[in-house]
Amino acid sequence: MINVIGLGYIGLPTALMLAKAGNKVFGTDIKEETVKKLSCGNLTFEEKGMDELFKKALGKDIEFGTKPIKTNFYIITAPTPYDKNSKKLDCSFVVKAVESILEYAEDNGIIVIESTVSPGAIDNYIRPIVEDFCKSNDKTLNICHAPERIIPGNMVYELIHNSRTIGADDKKIAEKVKSVYETFCKGEINFTDIPTAEMTKVIENTFRDVNIAFANELAKICKQGGLDVNEVIRIANKHPRVNILKPGPGIGGHCIPVDPWFLVGDYPLYTELIYKARQINDSMPSFVLDEIYDIMQENGIKDPTRVGLYGLTYKENIDDIRESPTLQILELQKRRLATPLKTYDPWIKEKIVENQYFNLDEFLKSVDLVVVLVAHDEIVENQDKLKDKIVYDTRNVIKGDRIYRL
Repeated sequence: MINVIGLGYIGLPTALMLAKAGNKVFGTDIKEETVKKLSCGNLTFEEKGMDELFKKALGKDIEFGTKPIKTNFYIITAPTPYDKNSKKLDCSFVVKAVESILEYAEDNGIIVIESTVSPGAIDNYIRPIVEDFCKSNDKTLNICHAPERIIPGNMVYELIHNSRTIGADDKKIAEKVKSVYETFCKGEINFTDIPTAEMTKVIENTFRDVNIAFANELAKICKQGGLDVNEVIRIANKHPRVNILKPGPGIGGHCIPVDPWFLVGDYPLYTELIYKARQINDSMPSFVLDEIYDIMQENGIKDPTRVGLYGLTYKENIDDIRESPTLQILELQKRRLATPLKTYDPWIKEKIVENQYFNLDEFLKSVDLVVVLVAHDEIVENQDKLKDKIVYDTRNVIKGDRIYRL
């Protein structure tokens, strides 16, 4: 039996995929509401392909509960935020998750940490706890690190097809972990040591953060130079060794805006580029808000209630609002003592902010300036409804010559 600890955006699809592949799975989450919904056959978040996966997994051997079970294989998927002052990893959720299973873990059992952590975190935070427990209880437990590599919006596909990394102290243990993951993973599974596995996951997201920061800096340069940054990037990317990512209104989610800070916090003297990239990307919501003001002035819009922000999630076609650029823009407004702009997102079914709409037509009827912050399929497929609106497209998905772009 495999016990997955944490049934959020990573843990739940992982547990379901394991069950669908024929493994006996028990999913644990401290939130009673989450466990109750899953046990009743209801998903806790929307995701492409999750409905089908959930139905197939429920027909297999999978159960849910609020406490761990006695077994010899655990997968930890607890969140790993960072301390906004020190920029260092906050490993407390992972530590609590590991502590919660120690009394249940069978001798010679395996604890797989999937949560993204800073290099050295497992040796510094997790290993001492496990080793102290084992000494006191005459038990052996094996720690591994198999960092998750999936992105909301494409989780089911990436769980199957992305390559995986297994960091372990012993190759025999790594082989056992591999035997579990290869029941559903068709991608290459690589072995390494734990600190290397930690570092590789963090730098994957850091690389993208730096690349996006370059694109965002280009956007500001091109704005000053009167150029279309999207056209500049399109042409530059024709070079075989150039691959510039897209600029945007900010970076959301739990990975890219978080993981680089782990390196900044642990290696402050050697992360000048990474730190600057974080500053550039964090500055984009403020930049977009200033752009909105300029567009209002240019078009004689004096009433901010006639401005609407399309999209509350951090990326297209998901319901994940973690670190959402739109929410950052609204927070900036709040700090400036301004009334929140109108918002709408087809993926958000409950009210989470003021002046939030739940119908596209009603939202568009209430505003003159539409700021497209998320490229949901809905707005791309219904862009004809924007023909009489002033549009500021921060995602470069709306066609037309009279569109303001990032």
